[in-house]
Amino acid sequence: MRRFEGGIALITGGSRGIGLAIAERLVTEGATVVLTGRKPESLEAAVIRLDAIEPGRAVGVAGKADDADHRAEVFALVRDRFGGLDHLVNNAGINPAYGPALEIESSVVRKILEVNVVAALDWTRSAVDAGLRRSIVNTASVAGLSASPGVAFYGVSKAALINLTQQLAVELAPRIRVNAVAPAVVRTQFAEALYAGDREAALAAAYPLGRIGEPEDVAGPVAFLLSDDAAWITGHTLTIDGGASAVAVG
Repeated sequence: MRRFEGGIALITGGSRGIGLAIAERLVTEGATVVLTGRKPESLEAAVIRLDAIEPGRAVGVAGKADDADHRAEVFALVRDRFGGLDHLVNNAGINPAYGPALEIESSVVRKILEVNVVAALDWTRSAVDAGLRRSIVNTASVAGLSASPGVAFYGVSKAALINLTQQLAVELAPRIRVNAVAPAVVRTQFAEALYAGDREAALAAAYPLGRIGEPEDVAGPVAFLLSDDAAWITGHTLTIDGGASAVAVG
């Protein structure tokens, strides 16, 4: 399929893991992608990897997701090089603290919310101001759907992002669609602490499909939600969890 032929997509946190898998899927389907990420070397490697799929369809801009100057630099590039933007994927996220919500320092709480929620709003605002034409997908998490022991405030931030998705879907309709995905544990460097060592077998056993997720398991649904195949879907959060939410507890 070439559902994104001629389209321009911006993916925050796109240098590795789920973000890079999304970029690969979109490039394969004809898009040109602009990637952001904190580390220039990771972005350079990502662009080289995407060039191997289809040369000249990727560019990277290094910076922090919650840095206003970085955001302005990215949108200046989008304007000057491509003239506009069709799709936005708010994928950048952090989780610098593990443990109960009551034990997390307030400064860390603020940082998590700044990157995972406020920055997503700011990137969306800038994209709309730049004339975003079609669709947005936010990367949330199953941690935002219920209590999340061990990743408490990460879950709180993703719950806020899920609600923000609904708010923006209403505000930006009918011109722009806004949806989210909520993955369970996916094999990425970001989530490695959750499945490292002998934890993976026990974790996989909790999923009816018998394994943890791969980045490509998220990239396909994101591509669907961005595409015109999802033309009558907005304000929705798609759970991607290997069937775990279908299993009753207790």
